[in-house]
Amino acid sequence: MSSHTKSFKVPFWAQIIAGLVLGVLLGWLARSQDLSWLVTTLEKVGDTFIGLLKLAVAPLVFFAILVSITNLRKVNNAARLASRTLLWFMATSLIAVSIGLVIGLLTHPGAGTGLTPKDGAKPQDTGSWIDFLTGIVPTDVITPFTELNVLQIVFMAAVAGIAALQLGERAQPILALSESVLELLQKALWWVIRLAPLGTVGLIGNAIATYGWDLIGKYATFTADIYVGCLIVLFGVYPTLLATVAKVNPVQFFKGAWPAIQLAFVSRSSVGTMPLTQKVTERLGVPKEYASFAVPFGATTKMDGCAAIYPAIAAIFVAQIFDIQLGVGDYLLIAFVSVVGSAATAGLTGATVMLTLTLSTLGLPMEGVGLLLAIDPILDMIRTATNVAGQALIPVLVSARENLLDREAYATADGSSLDEPREARPEQVPAAA
Repeated sequence: MSSHTKSFKVPFWAQIIAGLVLGVLLGWLARSQDLSWLVTTLEKVGDTFIGLLKLAVAPLVFFAILVSITNLRKVNNAARLASRTLLWFMATSLIAVSIGLVIGLLTHPGAGTGLTPKDGAKPQDTGSWIDFLTGIVPTDVITPFTELNVLQIVFMAAVAGIAALQLGERAQPILALSESVLELLQKALWWVIRLAPLGTVGLIGNAIATYGWDLIGKYATFTADIYVGCLIVLFGVYPTLLATVAKVNPVQFFKGAWPAIQLAFVSRSSVGTMPLTQKVTERLGVPKEYASFAVPFGATTKMDGCAAIYPAIAAIFVAQIFDIQLGVGDYLLIAFVSVVGSAATAGLTGATVMLTLTLSTLGLPMEGVGLLLAIDPILDMIRTATNVAGQALIPVLVSARENLLDREAYATADGSSLDEPREARPEQVPAAA
């Protein structure tokens, strides 16, 4: 273990922060000195990192969901755990969307921007409830993987997992193979995650070099609203739930979960962060058998940032730009879409599908999406960080309520321990009851 530990003297969180600082400096230098070669380099570095993450997304989601469903057979009261997890997903989404609506109504994000309906443009792909419901079921087994339709991949994996449970021992060879493939994918993706500091330099640097601060100025209120809303949920709602529901120290949660939250901020991908999210969740004392279900499930459906706070404030923003009055019924519809339709975001970068689903439900102009596309990468960082924090939070809450949480492991969880092999500290992962 000592040789492994020595090879990573700088903690992972410190490497990420160093990447952020270097990225900002290089981005500022590229923009201020008009260094096109540096802009191109930063763009290529960032795109390569995201490309490597996305390369594993389709098979990772399929095998993670399949294995997570079958792993529930190892846990007592599996149906109860699954239902409690889903209920907490919905409850926290409702809290988050309510915060987004309050912030939007108080700050009027669409006022004084200088933007007009002419500045908007309809997106090529839009979401509607018909598309959402019919789009869950694939027409073949290949296209969802080639086109990276995560929702359809989740559907197929869930069907395969349930079928495997029904087959029992006869499905054991397939399950053993699936578990091995999943471990292989997670190991490969972990190598990519170790490149996150370098990816951070490219992603942040390219954002600064491309957009500068001018774009943020035009969308100042809207950008501030999204960040404030996410930060309230992240450092207000979540700690309150930890202290009152789980009855654990909230500060300790962030100590353990911070590496995943940081990577989510940089990568803007819940699914890409999933292996790290599962690691930190297990380090926080959640049983491995339950974490292997709750985290993949959350990575594809639990989106407090992208599917709750963002569409709530964005809908108010678009309505104000187009001078459309929203009523109480409209706000209730926004809440409904956020709680029920969050799976539409499917854990990938960006929340355009969820926004178009919200706008179409309210009957707002789709051109409003075009107003927000330019600023989306900047917003998506904090949205995804909030998503991932919530995906680690819910398993902790449910485990604590069901007396499954290893509180000693929770109390000693430390993000820097992720530099060690998971097998080095098996005592921190309690067996299923």
